[in-house]
Amino acid sequence: MTEALIVVDLQNDFCPGGALPVDDGDAIVPLVNRLLAQAKVRILTQDWHPPQHGSFAINHPAAHPFDRGMVGGVEQVLWPVHCVQGTNGAEFHPGVETDRADLILRKGRDGALDSYSAFFENDRVTPTGLDGYLRSRGVETVAVVGLALDFCVAATAVDAAGLGYLVRVIESACRAIDRDGSLTAARAAMDKAGVTIEREGDL
Repeated sequence: MTEALIVVDLQNDFCPGGALPVDDGDAIVPLVNRLLAQAKVRILTQDWHPPQHGSFAINHPAAHPFDRGMVGGVEQVLWPVHCVQGTNGAEFHPGVETDRADLILRKGRDGALDSYSAFFENDRVTPTGLDGYLRSRGVETVAVVGLALDFCVAATAVDAAGLGYLVRVIESACRAIDRDGSLTAARAAMDKAGVTIEREGDL
């Protein structure tokens, strides 16, 4: 079976020194590069927000980062400004071997709606087009890595499983935010969806 590797949001703003850093986020880069070298189908996702994106707390009166609010009719975490289109923070970590990518998928471009998953916007209806691309390549199984495990990685894995792919998350090539029970909730959602979580892994 053909397996695709999906590398989720390994961008400067999610690494130490960025606007929304995930602890130790840059430490996964060498392993991600090794996995990219092994993969037959390689997808890199990239948060790509307009400055006035609805997920930014600064765009909600009286809100603070990490409060909860409504974005496009969906309740979610309101974030610090991050991964703004065309900024250094939105670029991939410089150590990532991006030249190996078959497809770079930019998500979160709609200012009124966020997109954690690589497959759907957060309304759970609007597709990104990734499913069609993978099927055109004959992909049946998916390995997911990147940042952050408890948000965009988990959402991507759960959606992939829901679309009928056999899915595994390689945990050693992920890092989590782990705030307010988010990691526990993400693990439960992935388990319910039938996603396999592997501590170590190769392709």
